[in-house]
Amino acid sequence: MLNLSKKILVAIDGSPQSDKAAEEAVRMAAASGSRFRSKVYAILALPGNRAPSYTDFIPSAPPTERPGWEEKRKRIFYVVEKAAAESGVMLESVVVYGDAAEEILSFAEDYDISVIVIGSSGAGRMRRALLGSVSTKVALHARCSVYVVR
Repeated sequence: MLNLSKKILVAIDGSPQSDKAAEEAVRMAAASGSRFRSKVYAILALPGNRAPSYTDFIPSAPPTERPGWEEKRKRIFYVVEKAAAESGVMLESVVVYGDAAEEILSFAEDYDISVIVIGSSGAGRMRRALLGSVSTKVALHARCSVYVVR
């Protein structure tokens, strides 16, 4: 791996696989050294839209505006924030709404991401065959390198 500044996107959701991916993304950023400072973007994709649409009969507040969100956010981002702080790696946490794979790919393209780090799905063979997984979709459609952590 070259010691050049990179923009690393890590997809997190609070699962053990995403925690491993977060630690690996921070490790990759820390390996670039102090001369070439890499930055990690931690992205959490929540289902749905931020604002209610006209088809909603009883619009509800988005998850980030509901009671208890700050506690959930701390729990989900805990591993990546702790690892980045301990390693002195720059971190930006982002919450987006929509299909997880599409949002990850869109963010990667918009921010000119060098590598996407994502946890393996952990879904069963049958479910993965029928629905596909976020990691598979990202790996197949990303324009940058994708590192799938098991």
